[in-house]
Amino acid sequence: MLLVSVLFAAAPGEFDAAAVSPPSAVGPGAFDRFARLALACVAKEYPNKIAHVLSDARDVKAPHVLTPAFFGCYDWHSSVHGHWLLARLARTFPNAPFAADARKALARSLTAKNLAAELAYFNGTGRVSFERPYGLAWLLQLATELREWDDPDAKKWAAALAPLESAAVARLSTWLPRLSKPIRIGEHDQTAFALGLMIDWARRASDAKFEALIIERVGVWYENDKACPLSWEPNGQDFLSPCLAEADLMRRVKTRDAFATWLNSFLPGELKLAPEVVTDRSDPKLAHLDGLNLSRAWMLEGIVSALPEKDPRKTSWSAVALAHRNSGLEAVTGEHYEGGHWLGSFAVYLSSRRGIAP
Repeated sequence: MLLVSVLFAAAPGEFDAAAVSPPSAVGPGAFDRFARLALACVAKEYPNKIAHVLSDARDVKAPHVLTPAFFGCYDWHSSVHGHWLLARLARTFPNAPFAADARKALARSLTAKNLAAELAYFNGTGRVSFERPYGLAWLLQLATELREWDDPDAKKWAAALAPLESAAVARLSTWLPRLSKPIRIGEHDQTAFALGLMIDWARRASDAKFEALIIERVGVWYENDKACPLSWEPNGQDFLSPCLAEADLMRRVKTRDAFATWLNSFLPGELKLAPEVVTDRSDPKLAHLDGLNLSRAWMLEGIVSALPEKDPRKTSWSAVALAHRNSGLEAVTGEHYEGGHWLGSFAVYLSSRRGIAP
């Protein structure tokens, strides 16, 4: 195994880089490196791929003016989950070498003033679909991390984020009932992955109404799906698996036995998946496949965690997950900004088992 089975081997608050013994392709101090990738980009404004509707000439502004909290890391959603990465690791390893810098970065971004400007931008004309659903789902994941962090600064940041958090939930609550079909692609618009993050937030925030809405939509869209065409995956620039993301979502809403039965029909037979190979990591779309290996790994681990103890798929599917884990983590080098601005977040989500209940 490459590295991350030891992430939580130390007691909470301890950071033992010596306990991490990855091969030279990954190098020591992997968690420090993941944190440094985010630290290098959360305040890096350019290059910037801005998804911005211009209503008139007054909307021509720099990213840091438009969205002063989340203007870095190439695009808004990557900035959001870059901040989540920093919160996740600073919370988990408060004594790590990177923790102080992570807290400083969070304090600079998550101010009441900055987040009030983010809310004003979010509510602006022509932005009803802004970062929906992927970026909004990650925003809720950031909010979840701050809610769970028993720390005075985290409580302050969570309070500052709360109005934007509420606005995101309100917008999603309006959109989900109107969406006539699920979105089954392997990139940002996919609904299954986003719904998984959303339901995790709803349960942590004790928002029974939003949770019920998600469960209702999951039933309408996915309950009767059978024989997902996994052999059709991936498209050449996917970073999410439509089939695995759906299964990873369904395990969140079903009992173990009911999930195993549903999975029998949804992904029947042997699981034939090998890690994908990226041909050019300097190409931002082709580099998506590194993220696919990481997300496949965490989705498979989530699926396996929800199967009954004696289910024969536990062993074989875990082996497939491990192969993707190793391949994906080897690629998180930061050599190219096209991947470096976001792959660290995926590596931390995987390595900390964020979506899997203890």
